[in-house]
Amino acid sequence: MNRKIKSTLGLVVLLIFILLAGGIYMFVIQHDQTKDKHTQLAKLEANHYDTDQLNHALKKATVKADVIDSILASRKFNVPQNLSSINFFNFVNKISAGFSENTKINIEYAGIHTAKEFYYYEYKISGIGTFNNLFQLVYAIEHSKELKKVSTITLTNLITTDKDGMPQFLISFNLNAYIYYANNDRFSTKNFVENNLNTKSVYDLFYPLIRNDIPPNVNNLLNVQGAKLLALIPEGAFLADSKGNTYLLWEGQQVYLGYLTKIDYEHNTVNFILNKGGIIEKISLSLQKDGINKNK
Repeated sequence: MNRKIKSTLGLVVLLIFILLAGGIYMFVIQHDQTKDKHTQLAKLEANHYDTDQLNHALKKATVKADVIDSILASRKFNVPQNLSSINFFNFVNKISAGFSENTKINIEYAGIHTAKEFYYYEYKISGIGTFNNLFQLVYAIEHSKELKKVSTITLTNLITTDKDGMPQFLISFNLNAYIYYANNDRFSTKNFVENNLNTKSVYDLFYPLIRNDIPPNVNNLLNVQGAKLLALIPEGAFLADSKGNTYLLWEGQQVYLGYLTKIDYEHNTVNFILNKGGIIEKISLSLQKDGINKNK
């Protein structure tokens, strides 16, 4: 057998060996991997959608989501998803930004609790302040868009004085607040908009109707008690107090504890209304030689 035939036979044997090795590797060694790939390919082909169909389905789903979100947004309250415990501190700071300097608020985080499918943070709020500041705080908590509730509250009246000795009728308070949230977005909106938390001033239930303390006359206003009407002039009334100090007043001008309400040129009298610690008193001074005061 010549050399060329031997070379040819060697190449044929090598080719057969390569084919056998490749077949064994593909159909035996990689059989399981190939089967898995075919299965994945079949699934991908089964779930294959046309791009236009997908865009159309997305548009319909977006419209439906917007409708549901608008329904949630129209509700008075929403329950946010995975709310941070820090949010309530920021909420109170924002609400109390315009409060009186006499109002002091402390917030203490008291833990987390569950209520059926909801969770809620508990906070203890204490401090002192004016009645209207406290009312604004409670109103904001109760009417906030993200569900918040005041669970308990205790109030005590407190009287202090300012640097001028004027009495300040304040409230000492302690309250517990629950801040609700959920671990899903079923009850929250995509675009959060807070409710209107502004409220008008209300009557202070703790303000005493009759008070023993009378504020000092720090502005040196006319003290009507013991005052005399000296003269009536077109510009107003000329009066003197018990110490001999003279004042030129007109209707509506402030005096100590009250106001000059009317100048009666026909009867030569001036009328005042005074608030003496909650007791309303009307006083009339007449233009007489003896300076007699007529109280009404």
